[in-house]
Amino acid sequence: MNPGLGREEGWRRLHPLSPLVRSGRGVLAVLALAGLSTSGAVGSGTGPHWYDLVLAVIVAIAAIVNWLVTRWKLDGVTLRIETGLLRRDSRQLPIARIQAVDLVRPFLARMLGLAELRVRLAGSGSADGRLAYLTEQAAVALRARLLAAHHGLDPATPEPAERVVTSVPAGRLVGSALISTVPVAVVVVTAGAVLAALAPAGLFAAAGTLVWWLIIAAMIVWRHVSSQYGFTVAVSPDGVRIRRGLLGTVAETIPAQRVQAVRMIEPLMWRPFHWCRLEVDVAGHGGHEGEGTGAVRKALLPVGGPDEARRLLHIALPATPPALTRPPRRARWKAPLSYHFLAAGHDETLAVAVTGRVRRQTNWVPLAKAQSMRLVQGPLQRRLGLATVHLDAAGRHVRAEFRERAHEEARSLVAELAALSRNARRKAALATPPVLPSPAQPADSLDISQAATVAPPVNASQSEA
Repeated sequence: MNPGLGREEGWRRLHPLSPLVRSGRGVLAVLALAGLSTSGAVGSGTGPHWYDLVLAVIVAIAAIVNWLVTRWKLDGVTLRIETGLLRRDSRQLPIARIQAVDLVRPFLARMLGLAELRVRLAGSGSADGRLAYLTEQAAVALRARLLAAHHGLDPATPEPAERVVTSVPAGRLVGSALISTVPVAVVVVTAGAVLAALAPAGLFAAAGTLVWWLIIAAMIVWRHVSSQYGFTVAVSPDGVRIRRGLLGTVAETIPAQRVQAVRMIEPLMWRPFHWCRLEVDVAGHGGHEGEGTGAVRKALLPVGGPDEARRLLHIALPATPPALTRPPRRARWKAPLSYHFLAAGHDETLAVAVTGRVRRQTNWVPLAKAQSMRLVQGPLQRRLGLATVHLDAAGRHVRAEFRERAHEEARSLVAELAALSRNARRKAALATPPVLPSPAQPADSLDISQAATVAPPVNASQSEA
């Protein structure tokens, strides 16, 4: 391609240092493996192998070729990205369908002052367009231009202001990660003690197991802390903005209208500190839940107190939670350990379900996002006259479960939720997009403490009537 011709047509290349960032990890991994092989730590140690260097060169050349065949341009209504040498890939991303534009800065990119731009469209499975890499200044300017054009504003309009809602202290983040490893430590120490008691030689095996556990625990803690370090949540007209990362940073935006469900998790080891984790399921992404489109799970608050969770929940789902009820008393025979923790309820717009004894979980699912309602009844449930109703949203494991309900109640609940869901979708289609509240706005309208306040258990005779 003629560079001059590409410039006249408005096509642009990525930053010249992009191949270095793209190939940096691969080249370093190959060279590290070659060094270990040379020293004898891995393999026969007979010296460097020519194919180790050739592999590193191939990785670097592939990154350079990818940079040479990649170009992009913004023609006003469409962002076009073309790449590929043997198989040409040309993507046209309509600005009107843009849902969010994220900035990702890996460690090496940050050292060089570069950033990756990820564009996500409505109804897509993942990041539809990636520009890796641009200078940080150019990436921020392009992001602002795309968002302004999406909202029908002048392209020169600056990025809308944001207001910080909460941030997670590093000490709390490290403490929560360390506490989460305690159950594994107990198992390892117990197994080591048993080995040492059975045989004197087992003491060395126990010591080795303990060392491996310490290494694994350190890796888990480091990965958690490095990925969530400096976790900050802010609100702006385009959605909820999240910034996180220690060595490499991520700045992502969650549009409020794409939130499918909110989940609050309270692990047993966190409860003495009154800590919880808040997650949201965002539609239109491919995530670790499964392949393809559906929903990806994102942390809205990796670890925090009830007040922080209440504020963020009010932003993600600006609605008053319904009153919760428990299953009938005969459900004790089906769930003797978790019966006291089961609760669920719904109103015209929202369904809430509380489950779990060791890992208590509260799910909020807007009825406008419901995809299906299912009634499930196992052999023991049929014998007890019970059933479970599942309210499914987009995604493989996104649901609110009305567990161990009386069979008659469950059957009527399915029909009622289906009707309410149709009405909620109709109203959502006619309503204007929600405006995110200001952090200064009181969150009294939504109190997560109501999730633990449930109505008295339903009397068995009333359930069967």
